[in-house]
Amino acid sequence: MYEEYKQDVFKYLVTLTYDTSLSEDLVSETFLGALKSLYKFKGECSIKTWLFSIARNKWYEYLRKQKPTISIDDLAYNYLLSENDLDGSLIKKELASKINTLLDNESSRTKDIIFMRIEGYSYFEIGKKYNISEGSARVIDYRTKKKIKDTLMKEGVVYE
Repeated sequence: MYEEYKQDVFKYLVTLTYDTSLSEDLVSETFLGALKSLYKFKGECSIKTWLFSIARNKWYEYLRKQKPTISIDDLAYNYLLSENDLDGSLIKKELASKINTLLDNESSRTKDIIFMRIEGYSYFEIGKKYNISEGSARVIDYRTKKKIKDTLMKEGVVYE
């Protein structure tokens, strides 16, 4: 599995981190994490998608540890974009500020759920905190993200 996917995971992490050295470290952590949680893999997605998810969470863990140097605006912008949108894009502070303004219009629970996702918490962890199902946390996240994207599109804001 490592030999087959290590380059894909590395390239994906470089699009997130813009740092090859950090990406190399995170590749190792990703495959260690995959090995530890292999029993949880249900086959509902491809192994590559599953590894990308683990890699993204490892990157979020790294960012949480580096809180003083990473702004919530940077995290919000990266969170809103899909993996494909990240290729070659730079953090746009104005857009991130707009995203945070739109989040201010949401309920405190919804806003907290979004910020927990931005910081890399799993849907399971969010569900546990709010006493809701993992699926409900996923739906709240999806609908809020879609609402933000739709609002930005209506306003003519380009985020790709």
